Amino acid sequence: MLDEKTVAELQQIVGPDAVLDAPEDLIAFEFDATIARGLPDAAVFPSDARQVSQVVRLAKRVGVPVVARGAGTGLSGGSVPVEGGIVVALTRMKRILKLDPVNRLAVVEPGVVNLILDQAARRHGLFFAPDPSSQRVCTIGGNVAENAGGPHCLAYGVTTNHVLGLELVLADGSIVEVGGMTRDLPGYDLTGVVVGSEGTLAIVTKAVIRLLPEPETGYTLVAQFKELEDATNAVSAIIAAGIVPQCMELSDREVIRAIQESMGIQAEPVAGAILIVEVEGLAEDVAVKGPAILAILEAHGSISIRQAAEKAERDQVWLMRKAAVGALGRVASNYYVLDGVVPRTRLPELLKGVYEIAAGYGLRVVNVFHAGDGNLHPNFLFDAANPGETERVLAAAGDILRLCAEAGGSITGEHGVGFEKRDFMRLIFNDGDLAAMARVRAAFGGERFNPGKIFPSTAESG
Repeated sequence: MLDEKTVAELQQIVGPDAVLDAPEDLIAFEFDATIARGLPDAAVFPSDARQVSQVVRLAKRVGVPVVARGAGTGLSGGSVPVEGGIVVALTRMKRILKLDPVNRLAVVEPGVVNLILDQAARRHGLFFAPDPSSQRVCTIGGNVAENAGGPHCLAYGVTTNHVLGLELVLADGSIVEVGGMTRDLPGYDLTGVVVGSEGTLAIVTKAVIRLLPEPETGYTLVAQFKELEDATNAVSAIIAAGIVPQCMELSDREVIRAIQESMGIQAEPVAGAILIVEVEGLAEDVAVKGPAILAILEAHGSISIRQAAEKAERDQVWLMRKAAVGALGRVASNYYVLDGVVPRTRLPELLKGVYEIAAGYGLRVVNVFHAGDGNLHPNFLFDAANPGETERVLAAAGDILRLCAEAGGSITGEHGVGFEKRDFMRLIFNDGDLAAMARVRAAFGGERFNPGKIFPSTAESG
């Protein structure tokens, strides 16, 4: 707990109504969208970079950790204050400061919701490409911290490909700018270093965002397959043909059933899997790629293909897809979303391994994932009230991450390492790799920024 003097100083910085320190108020900040828990000593809601700077200086003086937090939708325990300290909630910093359609960029505060920025850009014929499933609530600051992805990042790239510059508060409270309004500036790419650093290096207080022009045309294919393996083979065949769609999303029958039930949709049972393939771009390009993709889907055993060309139809497809994880909340008391990456060609065997691991632990698992880039999202459905069940879920998740690493993949594709996966970092990095990363953190002076994240405990100090 913080002493009364420190709490009073925080109130002087951000205002009395912008500081929470009662345990009953802090419960909302002890978790994100995963299993990790950690209660902060206080939560503050700054309104600008100057206030963030002053809070950080105070935290340094009294020797407590600082954890930046957006909407709390993270899936790796990244914003959970596992060592206590002060949570800096950035949700009041939610202004779009500039939207420049000529230069295709926006300057935003970290609390701007992803979808709000995208909607503002579309009024000018532009859009913001990274579109996580939590797009309706997740914030740009959180997207930057986790280097968030989303379905359409197969073709457009993840968050780091769409951030030109950042305003940052460093661990000593200084306010600095990295990057700028244009690409390929000279010097070290400190913007690229900070994006994906999960709040361990600096706190983002502004971001310069690159916007893209809306595609001329496009349509969405929804293909049903009898077997999940047929769908994964179709994914590899599309890429092997030299076609990179905007996205390829796969869901198994259990996920589709949950979505249909949650949205009150009366439909025939899904055979084995549904693959969503979206292609966008110039009309001439789409006219070539679309039929080619259709032929590949048919050649790999698709038993039905629906083509959605009108915007309303396509929006409905994506409304259903992005409702997937939420729909699982109707199926079980608890669910745990895993995040691992494997080469596309290894998807069939890895999915088989996922189901086998779950069965070995006596657990139920369903799959909805970004098939185009091999980004798996096994969802364990369980009841945390049952003794030992949470522990079995975490053990099974560990086995799946090892399977991904052995296949030449990664322990995370878009959710970040956070607290959840830090002890699996050695599956893909050696001690020298981790020590180099720790030295970068030390150079930023951010040891008290979001401690207990990313690094295995024995490697955190380098």
